[in-house]
This record gives sequence, C-alpha cells and structure tokens, in this order.
Amino acid sequence: MCGICGIATTGGAVDPGRLAEMSATLVHRGPDSDGSHLEPGAGLSARRLAIIDLETGDQPIANEDGRITVVQNGEIYNHGELRHTLERAGHRFSTQSDTEVLAHLYEEHGERFAERLRGMFAVALWDSRRNRLLLARDRYGIKPLYYREAGGELAFASELRALPRGEVDLDALEAFLAFNSVPAPLTIFRETRKLPPGHVLIWENGRSELTRYARPAPVPAADLRDDDEAELVEELRARLRDSVRAHLVSDVPVGVLLSGGIDSATLAALAAEESAEPLRTFSIGFEERSFDELGDARLVAERYGTQHRELVLRPDAALLLPALADAFDEPFADSSALPTYLVCRLAAEDVKVALSGEGGDELFGGYYTYAADLIALRASGLARLARPLVERLPTSTARASFDYRAKRFVRAAHLPPLERHHGWKEIFSPDARAELTGRRGSFDPVDLLRARFAETDGADLLARLQDVDLGIYLVDDLLVKTDRASMAHSLEARVPFLDPVVTNFALALPTRHKVRGLRKKVLLRKAAAPLLPRELLRRRKRGFSIPAAAWLRGELEPFVRETLSHETLRRQGFFQPEIVSRVVDDHVAGREDLSRQLWGLLAFTLWHERHVERTPGPLSQPRVSEVVA
Repeated sequence: MCGICGIATTGGAVDPGRLAEMSATLVHRGPDSDGSHLEPGAGLSARRLAIIDLETGDQPIANEDGRITVVQNGEIYNHGELRHTLERAGHRFSTQSDTEVLAHLYEEHGERFAERLRGMFAVALWDSRRNRLLLARDRYGIKPLYYREAGGELAFASELRALPRGEVDLDALEAFLAFNSVPAPLTIFRETRKLPPGHVLIWENGRSELTRYARPAPVPAADLRDDDEAELVEELRARLRDSVRAHLVSDVPVGVLLSGGIDSATLAALAAEESAEPLRTFSIGFEERSFDELGDARLVAERYGTQHRELVLRPDAALLLPALADAFDEPFADSSALPTYLVCRLAAEDVKVALSGEGGDELFGGYYTYAADLIALRASGLARLARPLVERLPTSTARASFDYRAKRFVRAAHLPPLERHHGWKEIFSPDARAELTGRRGSFDPVDLLRARFAETDGADLLARLQDVDLGIYLVDDLLVKTDRASMAHSLEARVPFLDPVVTNFALALPTRHKVRGLRKKVLLRKAAAPLLPRELLRRRKRGFSIPAAAWLRGELEPFVRETLSHETLRRQGFFQPEIVSRVVDDHVAGREDLSRQLWGLLAFTLWHERHVERTPGPLSQPRVSEVVA
C-alpha cells in the first residue's frame, strides 16, 4: 500500500523539488519509506506502507534493463501465479514484490497487462523507450488515482492534495449537492480528473488516450444461474473463503473492521478460521442505542475468540469534523466517514492491514432501497394516494426511522425506475440546488447514473439498479470513505467482497436470491448461517451510520451555526446564506430530517476552508480519548 505521484512532460527534465513536494503531501499513505525515479521526460515517486516483501519491495521498481519503471498503490493478490508464468517465459526478478510483477507483465502484454490482475491497485508505469506513461486503476475503483493534463505535461497522484488546485468545478459541486460525493471522472477542481475504475490512460509524447479494459456487469437475464439454492449457498461460502484467504496474504498482521453487520461479521468468521493466530477485530459504537452495534460485534468476537477492541463515540465537532475535512481532499459528506475514521485509527494502533465489508450490499442486495424498488413496481399508485398523510408524520431522529423511509418512498415511488432509485437517496433536489446556489445550469448529475444504467440493458431491473450503485455510489462514496479514513492512519484496508471470485458469482444471481419482499441478502445470509450467531442473522440492517440528526439538533447545533455563518458563506461565495439558515432552522425545529443536507453543507464549507483558502498541511490527528464516551 502506498501513495504514488509523478509527472510526464514534453518539456525535458522534471523538477526534482516539485516531485519531492508532491510526494511529501502523501506521507500518511506510506510512512515506511519513499523513493523516486527521474529521467528526461518523467519523474515517478512512491511513499510506501510496507506490507509484502518488507526487505526488497521499495518503489519505484524497474525491469531487468531499466526501460520500464513502475510505482503502485495497492496489492496484487495473484502476483505469485503471475510471477511463475513470467519466469517460465524468461523474465528475471530481483525482488519478491508484487509491484515488480507489473513491469514484467507490461513487457509481455503491453497496455493489456491490467486485464490479468486480481487485486486492488492504482498503477503508474513509465516506458522510457516510447516516452510513454501508462496509468491503470483496478476494475472496482478500490484505489484512487487523479490526473491533471496541461501545458504539455500530465501530473498524477493518489490524492488530489498532491496536484495543483484550480477553480471549483460547478458541475462537480452540482453533483456533490445531489450525491454528497463527487463522482468520477469529475473532481471538485475543473482542470483535474479521476481515472475511472477499469480504465487505462496512455500518455505518449504529449497526447493521451483513455480506454476501458474491464467492466464488471450483471449478466443478461437469459444467462442467470438457475442452480439449486443449496448448491449456490455452498458455492458462495467457498468463494468467500477463497477471497478472504487471498486477502489475508501479508508479511504483517491483519485485522477486521467489525461493524456488527452480516458483511463484516462473515469476513471476521472466515478470517478467524483461516488464521493461525487469534484474529484482531475492531469496533465503534454510540451512546444512542438505535445506532449501537457493539453488542452484535461482541457476539462474533466471542464466538471466534478474537482479540477485540472497541470504542463508544460521543459527538465532538470541534475535533472530528475538521479532522475529516483535512483527511478528505474533496468535499465528502457521508457521515459514516466519522466512525470509519475512528475505527481505522483504533485498528492502526495494532495492525497495518484490516479487512472491510464494502461491496456486500451492492452485490447481494443489502439496502432497503432495493426492497423499495421492487415494491414500487406494484404500489406506486397507492403511494401517490398516501403521500398527503405520510408527509404529516412527525420527524424522528432514530436510525432509518419509519417516517424518514416512508416520506422518501411516497415522494419517489411514481418515477421511472432509475429516477425512483435515485430519489430514495437524493440529497438536494434540482429545485433545492438552484435555490441554494442561485444557479441553474444545463448539467444534470443524474445523467451519470443514466449512462451507467443504459449499459446493462437486457439484465434484470434490480441487477441494473445494483450495478449503478456498484459503479458510482460504491466507488465514489464508500470506497473513497474507506481509502481516506484508513490511509489517514497509515492503515491498508482490503475489501474481499470486491474480488472477481465473488463478484462474478454475485452478478449472475437472479433477484430471488438477493431480495424477497422485505428480506434482503437472501443467499448471503444462508451462506453465513453456519458461521454466525443466530441472533445476528435475524437482526435488521442498520448500516455503519451515526446519529447525525440528533447530534445536529443537540450538541452540534452551535458548531453548525458558527461554521455555516452568513459571513463564511458570503466569503466562499457558493451558497445563499438565507437558504442555508432556513435548512438549519427547519432541521433544528424538527420540521424535517435535513441531517444529510446539513452534513453536506458542513463538509463543503470545512473542506473549502482547508483545501482552497489555505494550503493543506499534514493531517491532523485528534486524540481518541477526547472523542470517546
């Protein structure tokens, strides 16, 4: 695991001081060592978190004749098999590193080398003979990669903080207000882009070309698996075990971020069975009982005898929200980033690697929105009739409260399938965005969802909606959250659900094995049943969320009003202060749960203060003892 950066240019030599400054911004991603490679036309640099081949795996790494130089952020889980194949073809290796495999694989297969990789990665490869820079990102978007092309050069980095800042992209801001995150290929800065998952960017002599090499997608409806359910259950359990076993490969200890849900609990169970030593597990809880899952996590920890550590969180905005704004180099408003940040901090005290459960919901049907998608096919007319009554329900601050879900349902049930699916989760509507910003442009963020949805024509409807989440919400929200929160503490997070061994199976499942009525993750729960306590399997999904609605009406209200003051909003110039004040007042008064909207406004304002109004410095590290109840 590393932070990588570099520059390719048609203008001769790369300034070593500039490359060193870029690398220094990424030290939290790789505190164990740093290295760079400079030659006419290119400079590559890497900060290393040593996980595999601790002695000889420092980067950059070159092939035998030095013509090809590679830096990588991530892990290649099939590097051993690839190495044996390459050695039989005559390639000579000088390290045991998975990164060196990339240089030889490129020699053998050119730009199609990424198709053969099983793992999570962002790769930069310089071919000096062709003056060619190649950037590649894994097919699921687990590891990030940003790039900026201007003035005859291409600069790239693992995080936006290492690249020059520019003007805020108003289209990206529009998307952020709709989704609470910035979707690829957009970034918050107009001149910089994200490399999309499963893509390769080739820059050669000043010209660039972007191509897609992989696109995980649901199979056509005619090709869905029709095996006996019992056989599918056994196969899924075996595939998950295979993936967990591969993700445990490390020369340092590995733990599990244990939330108490089915996904992380299943990973912990399998990892404990595969580990020779007691597994380390880590959990975060809350004083608010409807949000606390520590009891569920303990059931798993006790069953498998793990070395378990946990914290109970209290809201301390002055410490936590600015720290999150520092760690996330783009505005990011998924409030679950807060407990993720802290559980990663806790885990990093004991281990360098931790497994996490991202991807399980999108692949196996874990969200209430999927049940709502199916119910709405039959009940949209009834929802329209019930809307006036539902809108009068009093607002609750409980997690995933009935009133919140019911209001979301009746407001969107009548829409076409994709727009309805987005409506369950939309942050600010188009009209609300226009009122908030005072602008109404031609860009519609939902067009990004529509383009993804159109690619899967012929698959089952629910599978197509899951695919939209897999390619956008998972990539640009959940995986961004996990990457930044873990790397802020120099912790490598691995996601075993996002492995072709698992995803290829899940993408071929019919709807009945994922969602039946209000039952979700039907097949996954059956596969996990022999591994987990019965009480856990019967619990409804809670999600790794925080009591944001209650906090923003209580302890955090003064911080909200201070952060979103009229003076600050006028200085930044993006939001109408009077409209923001109305959002705050409506939420605090309990007229509506606007916690997700408020969290987004807070996230953007704090991000702007730290990443635009001043140059971001080293990541702040609040003391865990100050935010623990």
